[in-house]
Amino acid sequence: MTMMRQAWTCLLFDCDGVLVDSEPLTMGVLRDMLEELGWTMDLEECMRLFVGKATRDEAARIERETGKPFTVEWLHRFWARRDVALRAHLQPMAGAPELVHAARAALGRSMACVSGADRDKLRLQLEKTGMWAAFEGRVFSGHDFPRSKPHPDVYCAAMRALAVQPEQCVVIEDTATGVRAGVAAGAQVLGYCCEGNPVVTPELLRAAGAHRVVRDLAEVTRWVKRGLGPELPGS
Repeated sequence: MTMMRQAWTCLLFDCDGVLVDSEPLTMGVLRDMLEELGWTMDLEECMRLFVGKATRDEAARIERETGKPFTVEWLHRFWARRDVALRAHLQPMAGAPELVHAARAALGRSMACVSGADRDKLRLQLEKTGMWAAFEGRVFSGHDFPRSKPHPDVYCAAMRALAVQPEQCVVIEDTATGVRAGVAAGAQVLGYCCEGNPVVTPELLRAAGAHRVVRDLAEVTRWVKRGLGPELPGS
């Protein structure tokens, strides 16, 4: 879909899979811990089931498949082991720091990181990859709301905090869950599907409602440097 209109004035970035290459690390830890509970699967299957979703929101599925209660203590152990892996191995997505700093130069404070992840994880990841300062605290976590993605609550909260209207905003998302959240919030959604992603395709993102899909963040950076408009990048 071609969007011809005035230039956009606000960018809202998902974090995992858009700014940082965290999903294989996080899902690897989750896969191992689920196997310890008796639910065995490979990494690709774990990513297919859980990427884009808050682990706490999948408690019923985990209890059903493992036959064991999902507890806050188990969730905190998962977060701790996950954070060890992230501190040791996390890298930014290719082109993400350049895109974030180009957006900061073009938009000033009219940008935010909007994620379903917990706030401690977001800070860890953005600090490690050198992007935390660019957002200046404009980081929104779905854990701060009763409903996370695919519900629009966290995106709506970011828009209110930035004093922007949905029609001014472009959301960048890499999962169907996130795309649905951005669409439900009233924004235009740019799907990002990096080469080699084993569980997400451009077709999946379009089916979820993405208005355009890009395979390379450098394309988005060029669009930002040209003034963010009037046509979204991608196809």
